Formats: sequence, structure tokens, C-alpha cells
Amino acid sequence: MTRRERFSRGPGVKLLLATRNTGKLAELRRIVGGAGGSFEVLGLADVAPFPEAPETGATFAENALAKARDAVEATGLPAVADDSGLAVDALNGMPGVLSARWIGRHGDDLGNLELLLGQLADVPDERRGAAFVCAAALVTPAGLEVVEHGEWRGQLVRAPRGDGGFGYDPIFVPDGEERTSAELAPEEKDAASHRGRAFRALLPALLSLGDG
Repeated sequence: MTRRERFSRGPGVKLLLATRNTGKLAELRRIVGGAGGSFEVLGLADVAPFPEAPETGATFAENALAKARDAVEATGLPAVADDSGLAVDALNGMPGVLSARWIGRHGDDLGNLELLLGQLADVPDERRGAAFVCAAALVTPAGLEVVEHGEWRGQLVRAPRGDGGFGYDPIFVPDGEERTSAELAPEEKDAASHRGRAFRALLPALLSLGDG
């Protein structure tokens, strides 16, 4: 039995979320799993390993599409992937697509956060605006490709607060809030976040997967 055949059987629609980030996977499962369709949501840990191309795109959308296409090619499953990051006004939109490897290596959340805080040490509070940005892509074996975007504006504080979320969440205070993203309850974050907005925009396309 081929890998494609192995994942094409069984009840419900199998949907692969192409991420190894456990915090992101939990967040995306809450959003996609509550969409109202019959989904069996899988992560990369639930499928056989396959080569994952480095994120070399110039935009969030390019990276999200590349990850989703790779996942579809390897598994035969409809796949959702996102690329997201923090765009800091005082840094002309950086770290942007380099957010996850701002310190020079991928996935060092604490190192990335500490480097960014150091770079902004002399920036006054009124110039510490930033936005979390997300591009979410759905790719199917039939060739459907849909990309949606979400943005979450806020300000960056000078010291981390909160133990929820991941990445730059502990220093990001959304507009209209006094708490950081890391201090919000999961359902509050889902309702407002860049990723929540992008994935909710994908829901019509996701729900259509169960129509056939």
C-alpha cells in the first residue's frame, strides 16, 4: 500500500496541518477543528517523514504555499500551511519572514525575542508599533490553491509577560489590550490573532472539501 493510499481511506476528511511547531499546531487544531466540518486533523508528526524544503520565499504567501504543496505531494492529503511573523515598524517591517530565525538559527524563540528586545532598547514607546502577519494556504491533490491573510496590530513592551503562546507573544500587546498575547486565554487569542483571522478566512474552502 502506498502512502497516498494509506491516508485516503477512513471516515471524515483528513486534513494535514504542515507544521512541527506544537504551539502553532494546537492553535490551528482549535480553529480548524471547530469549523463545523468532519475533519480528522493531522500534523507532520502523524505522517511519514518527507523532505521539507527550506523557507526561502520572499513573502509569507510564497512560504506557506511551498510548505502546503510539499505536504500534498508527499502524502496525497489536502494540506494547510501557514507562514507568519512579526513586522516591526521601527525596523521597516523586519524581522518579517525571518521571524523564526532572526537570531540566525530556526526555532530559538527565546534567542529571537532577546535579540529583538536588544535592537529596540533605545526605541521610545510611541514608536514601538508592530503587527503579527500571517499567510495561510490550502492546497489539495486536485490542484486547488487558496491563500488568505491576517494581520494583528499592537505595540511591543520592554520585557516579556505571560507564559501562553509562543514566539514573540510575550512582548506583543494587541491594540485595545493591556495584556500581552501570551497572557490571553487560547480562545481570546484565536478570536483576534493574525493566524485566527487567516484560517477563519480559509474556512469556506476547507468546508467545501467535505461536499464531494
